[in-house]
Formats: sequence, C-alpha cells, structure tokens
Amino acid sequence: MMAKEQLWRGKTKEEVMKLDLKDFSLLVTSRERRKLVRGFTVMEKALLKDIASGDQKVKTHCRDMVIVPAMVDKKLSVYSGKEWIPLNITIDMLGHRLGEFALTRKSVKHSAPGIGATRSSAAISVK
Repeated sequence: MMAKEQLWRGKTKEEVMKLDLKDFSLLVTSRERRKLVRGFTVMEKALLKDIASGDQKVKTHCRDMVIVPAMVDKKLSVYSGKEWIPLNITIDMLGHRLGEFALTRKSVKHSAPGIGATRSSAAISVK
C-alpha cells in the first residue's frame, strides 16, 4: 500500500515548493497575506538566508515569522523565552507562525500540597 500523498490547500508538496512568494500569499489567510505583502524584517531576511545556506539547525527568536515553502523539511529551534524548542517544518505548518509551535507557557501539573500550604497540612507527618 502506498503512502498517502500530503496535500496543502489542494496542492502537492512539489507544487507548493515551486510557488513564488506572491502566489503563495494568495493561498494563506488574510493576516499572513498582509505580513507577506508588507515584506520581511531584517531578522526574518537573515533567517531565510541562514536556512537557504543549508545549515543543519538554525536558531531564531523570530516567533512572528510566517512559515513559507522555502522552510519546508528544515530543522529550526525557536526560542520560547526560556528554552529552545526544536521544530521540524512540515507542509502542514505552511502559513502559520513559528511561535504557534513553540509555546511560552506550560500546563500546570498540581501535586499534593506541601507542609504548611493549608491549615490542615501542618498536622500531616513528613514521610
């Protein structure tokens, strides 16, 4: 059985990779289209240059960068404010922002209260 071919907005990976930035911007949402039409910042241009140079893993702080076809199948590390989150860019991520995949907050995992945390916990013996 053959692997199912991945499509993004009705286009195969090869078709998407051939698109220039203007044609790609017509396929993304209006917010991302506005970002692409306005142009990239200096940091975003430097990021695209680093990716094109073929570096194995590129680190970036550009969380608001729109993922474009030139970034597909590349490995990036996005800074979450505390640590570097490794990302493998896939075709499903196109049109999203890098920051959407590097969360800045972790979900809280509560455990048992500590000694003295409540009025009744002061009487509990320490294990």
